[in-house]
Amino acid sequence: MTTATQALRIGVVTALPPGRNSLNEFGFHLVRHLAGVPEVSEVVVYADETDAGPPATLPGTRSVGCWRFNSPANLVRILRAVRATRPDVVLFNLQFATFGDRRLPGALGLLTPAVLRLLGVPSVVVLHNLADNVDMRDAGFAGSRLAAWVMKTAGRVLTRALLRSDLVAVTIPRYVELLRDRYGARNALLAPHGSFEELAVPSFDVPPGPRRILAFGKWGTYKTVDVLVEAYRLLLQRGYEDLELVIAGSDSPNSPGYLDEVARRYADVPNVVQTGYVAEDDVAGLFRSATVVAFPYTSTTGSSGVLHQAGEYGRAVALPRIGDFVEIIEEEGFLGTYFEPGDAASLADSLALMIDDPELRTDLGRRNFAAATGIPMSEVVEWHVMHMQRVLAGRSR
Repeated sequence: MTTATQALRIGVVTALPPGRNSLNEFGFHLVRHLAGVPEVSEVVVYADETDAGPPATLPGTRSVGCWRFNSPANLVRILRAVRATRPDVVLFNLQFATFGDRRLPGALGLLTPAVLRLLGVPSVVVLHNLADNVDMRDAGFAGSRLAAWVMKTAGRVLTRALLRSDLVAVTIPRYVELLRDRYGARNALLAPHGSFEELAVPSFDVPPGPRRILAFGKWGTYKTVDVLVEAYRLLLQRGYEDLELVIAGSDSPNSPGYLDEVARRYADVPNVVQTGYVAEDDVAGLFRSATVVAFPYTSTTGSSGVLHQAGEYGRAVALPRIGDFVEIIEEEGFLGTYFEPGDAASLADSLALMIDDPELRTDLGRRNFAAATGIPMSEVVEWHVMHMQRVLAGRSR
């Protein structure tokens, strides 16, 4: 068996671009930085198969397409790929809908880390949300209260299964507390999200051209843009000029056709741009072009990768007051103007505060940049490698 002092061959189960499944951007940067760690000899990526083309391959990595969203065969296919490539340890980049929004394939995929450990393969999970904190109805996973209760209960069972891994890393301090207090976990640790890039301090000034309100995500469930378009319409009615609303990203897998319907419903609203899917190389330019970034969510599933990206580029943000979301993001150091979810007038007021006050907008942008770039991903992956080495050392005793 490989010891903690030898170079590691690390397997990573994650979605990757050009596929559009959840956490693909995080997975891309996680893999890229892992491949640059001196203690890592190779990264084998067990990537999702999509209709967008073969998964990205980065220097020092090997991509093996071996699972597909909503396929009940994912567990078996990943196990076969791991057996064929024989990594020293497997790292999973997961949230609860990674493998599917249908109950059976979604649940079976989440059993993979525990099954691997039972088979003697060390498994480590980076978990971005918890079933306990997801509104199942609002997120599109359940259509009734009974179904939501069933899904929540199943989610808690799956949480216990994930905790059968050697290590579960979460990105929010209170998630560590919840796993330890509610589930008795002793293998749950805090791992910072990390900034995707090591960036120079950006310009906090408004870019030339129209004042651009940006929203970026996978749309149609708890992330909907209807209230944002209505808020934008209110701003136009209040006399704001030179405004543009940019809706970037694609439909959520749970809501195919949602953005097409939005385009039809709001065809009369001027200067609304839908970009469609945004390639990784275009993300920086997208955020740099924004005056403010809006998060028109009706519920949340944990910390937000898009918020971290907005922070990396020094953008001020409008955030919903949902449950403990504000407390969660402020624990991470982020700050914004706040609005009541689903209330277009409240969102318009939140956006207007930042549009009208350059000093406030700049202060928020600086605060969010500091929060997002405090710990670069290059350092976070070194933390993961150190803990994987400890897991392997413990097994070799």
